[in-house]
Amino acid sequence: MSMFAKLDAVEERFESLNEELSQPEVASNVDKYRALMKEYTHVRKVVDGYRAWKAIRDELDGAREMLQEGDEELREMAKAEIADLEPKFDAAENAVKLLLLPPDPNEGRDLIFEIRAGVGGDEAGLFAADLFRMYSRYGEGRRWKFDVLNTSYNSASGFKEVIASISGADAWTRLRYEGGVHRVQRVPTTEAQGRIHTSTCTVALMPEPEPVEIRIEEKDIRIDTFRASGPGGQSVNTTDSAIRITHLPTGLVVQCQDEKSQHKNREKALKVLRARLYEKERLEKQADQREQRLGQVGTGDRSERIRTYNFPQGRVTDHRIGATLYTLDKVIEGDLDDLLDRCGAHFEALALQQADDA
Repeated sequence: MSMFAKLDAVEERFESLNEELSQPEVASNVDKYRALMKEYTHVRKVVDGYRAWKAIRDELDGAREMLQEGDEELREMAKAEIADLEPKFDAAENAVKLLLLPPDPNEGRDLIFEIRAGVGGDEAGLFAADLFRMYSRYGEGRRWKFDVLNTSYNSASGFKEVIASISGADAWTRLRYEGGVHRVQRVPTTEAQGRIHTSTCTVALMPEPEPVEIRIEEKDIRIDTFRASGPGGQSVNTTDSAIRITHLPTGLVVQCQDEKSQHKNREKALKVLRARLYEKERLEKQADQREQRLGQVGTGDRSERIRTYNFPQGRVTDHRIGATLYTLDKVIEGDLDDLLDRCGAHFEALALQQADDA
């Protein structure tokens, strides 16, 4: 089926959805209405893009017809209009092609965000804290909600591990390519000789499933309690409120100790476990595609070094897209839009290329 035939079919489906959603029996069925609205939201984006593309195409056709006129002044006007419209036409066509790609099933979901110190000792833990602060500041600017689920500190008050839930309409879309190994090159505050050290942190992102999507049976988990360690509020370190949950069928282990309440720690640990099980299931379903994805630059896998933050030179380099920005001071303070936009454009171009090759 040609692109235009697909788009015409989507436009027909859009009109059909409009009619279905106006029916009283649909409006009274919450589950059906929600499912149709989800489809309607996606289809409307495609239709809006298609209609915008057609409007530019019609203008371009009109300008080309004008170019055939004998009047020199009209031809000059047409040339200027064509020069202005052709880039807009190409951009609108690419936008429509992207909209025709299968939607990300995790778009709009909340996510579980994990940062772990890698090689580099205490400096790696301090860098983990810097990364968490960077993403937190970016999220604040977009009015996302951060809920810290678990923290584990090192001796320098950096993080061994920090896990948070992030809620925001576009959080997954903006951050989905941030998973991988982040590397820092800088002089640690404890370095007397002024030597540059290299340390790493691992960032992992997992879409957060609904409880009904991943059911965890009581018989499949073992729950251990222990006394929390590290910084905490009153009573956090004096009672056995920390929770460790082991998922027996998979061997996955999750712990949470940030809350005073054992019940709240249990809820948070289950949320993380549910996300890890969902991610495991998601990757298993994509097993046929995974080998191909691993061969591409920028898969976002946790083992991949995706970015270097070089403090002496004030630069950030994303190795997947071959981009270097000399705005490290802004990036580390949470000004991530330029970097994330470049990553998004790169992976969109890859997706379009794969669609054209298919």
